[in-house]
Amino acid sequence: MSRKRRGGSQKRASRQEKRSKKRVVPEYVGTAHMSREGFIFVKVEGQEDDIYVKASKTRGALHGDTVRVAVTQEGKGREKRRSGEVIDIIERSNKPFVGILHIVGKQAWVLMSSKTMPYDISVPVPEGAERGMKVAAVVDGWERGGGPYGHVVDVLGLPGENETEMHAILAEFGLPYRFSPEVENAADKIPDEITDKDRSGRKDFRKTLTFTIDPTDAKDFDDALSFKKLEDGNYEVGVHIADVTYYVQPGTPVDKEAQERGTSVYLVDRTVPMLPEKLSNKLCSLRPGEEKLTFSTVFVITPQGKVLDQWFGRTHIISDYRFDYEKAQSIIEGAKPEDVPEDIQEAILILNKLALKFRDRRFKNGAVNFERPEMKVDIDDKGRPIGVHQKLSAEANWLIEEFMLLANRTVAEWVGKAKRTFVYRVHDEPNMEKLAGLRDFAGHFGYKMGALDSGRDIAHALNGLMDDAKDKPELGAIQILALRSMAKACYSVDNIGHYGLAFPYYTHFTSPIRRYPDMMVHRLLAQYLRKGPNADSMYYAQQCKHASEREVVAAEAERESIKYKLVEFMQDKIGQEFDGHVSGVTEWGVYVEIEPTKIEGMIPYRTIKCDFFIFDQDHYRAVGKRTHKSIRLGDPLRIRVKGTSLEQKILDYELIEEDFLSPAAGK
Repeated sequence: MSRKRRGGSQKRASRQEKRSKKRVVPEYVGTAHMSREGFIFVKVEGQEDDIYVKASKTRGALHGDTVRVAVTQEGKGREKRRSGEVIDIIERSNKPFVGILHIVGKQAWVLMSSKTMPYDISVPVPEGAERGMKVAAVVDGWERGGGPYGHVVDVLGLPGENETEMHAILAEFGLPYRFSPEVENAADKIPDEITDKDRSGRKDFRKTLTFTIDPTDAKDFDDALSFKKLEDGNYEVGVHIADVTYYVQPGTPVDKEAQERGTSVYLVDRTVPMLPEKLSNKLCSLRPGEEKLTFSTVFVITPQGKVLDQWFGRTHIISDYRFDYEKAQSIIEGAKPEDVPEDIQEAILILNKLALKFRDRRFKNGAVNFERPEMKVDIDDKGRPIGVHQKLSAEANWLIEEFMLLANRTVAEWVGKAKRTFVYRVHDEPNMEKLAGLRDFAGHFGYKMGALDSGRDIAHALNGLMDDAKDKPELGAIQILALRSMAKACYSVDNIGHYGLAFPYYTHFTSPIRRYPDMMVHRLLAQYLRKGPNADSMYYAQQCKHASEREVVAAEAERESIKYKLVEFMQDKIGQEFDGHVSGVTEWGVYVEIEPTKIEGMIPYRTIKCDFFIFDQDHYRAVGKRTHKSIRLGDPLRIRVKGTSLEQKILDYELIEEDFLSPAAGK
């Protein structure tokens, strides 16, 4: 071979090597979130921004799948997101897709009308199902040159029926709506009677004044307060929590099921409990007049609200009275019900004064004080929505909240200072870039935020902004942006404190009937009180991750059930007009919450005839290309209900353009 030819080969090899290096792109593993149009966003744990993958580059990945994605284009500035392609499906999601069964001869398909599944699924004809029924199907694979195939895992019933639709939501999120016979039988075998052996080693609070305060429709009462005046003028206050872990031992069928579920799920019309009914509504529910086994935190508190002493341990109680929040609130406001003994009324008034002191102190220490209005759907006995009202929080709610917070943080502090493995409820500081966006947005309305140099400064600035905007039209938009700036609370063995509550130590101790983390906390606290060994940090880290994931799934299912009922409530209101405020601005349209129900629907830009609107992400608005009129987050708009889709849980609104174009509207 000539030297020239050899040199040419070397140059070509060098160029190929350079091209090979250029082709190296970053790869990530994440979860696919699919749209109706077939493209997906891949969310990578620990990264705020997701990765866009167009439909032709998904390689058959579906919603919920774990995928490996290669980033082929990095995002530049705030206007562009990263994009890429799926290079491997690591694991198919085991969550089913819900659709309508279509049968032709011996072949069947599950027809989709879902926001997250654009493809119909080929399935074998399931036994006991008829054409037109709603079913849940799991995808097993992808047919060459075709679509997904799988099998039906549950026949849910006829579309539109309340039971069918609520079960469909649970199925869609992989949530069970019944307990297995094994779990039910194991729960039934737990003894009902409390014996002297059960009482052994417990402090006896049966003769101490004790009561519960819960929502009117509550069935499981897992916390109670006891109250006693001491001779020195101070008060003994007990926070008594159902001793679930005394009955539910680790590794038993009931425990394994509770661990897997992670939490109870609260749909509009039902509770899907973490524990079987025998435990949640009977054995562990602190019902009045019944002796119950409890795990307690007991405090000595001065009339000024200073905690002088604390004690943790197992107890037994008898609740003297069961209040709902409304009746407790009436006593706080001066009512004197004849059926409530005077000593209990006095206890409520004293505890309320202490709770207000705790609350005031918490906000002065840097707790964040804002909440968006929470709307509740009223339903009839057949599950049909008949109204929507705002849930109001009053002093009776704060009373219970503050004493539960006291118990939670005191338990966490006691274990945390001993440097033992523990399950904390943590909440990180807000995102500074998003806070800067909030400051700019609030500035358009003339609001000024204080210093943002420290966590406490940020909390005071946010609280001050909420106070200034109170009762103003833009409050809702400001609350939305403030919430977006906040981190999500989760469970962790690594304590970073709870920013929102301004507590350096915090946990969940007070709801073991409905949250598995509280059961873990009870077990760890019992172990450390008897001076047992330190727990396995790695095991509890894994359990914290699982519990946090289950909490997110439950919250999503709860929101979906509310969405369904709100769309159902609006079905007979097509053509009606409402005043509302812009609650979201996106690339494809604006979302509007109508008054007074706060029911949200979307106005697609393509339906607005008066102008062509362009999304301005930096300023949370859409701007008309011809008129330059803007639609900004928080702006008042008048809308007309255009359409509803129960299957997709979507409301379509249309802008009443003559109102929008009037000289007084827009900017």
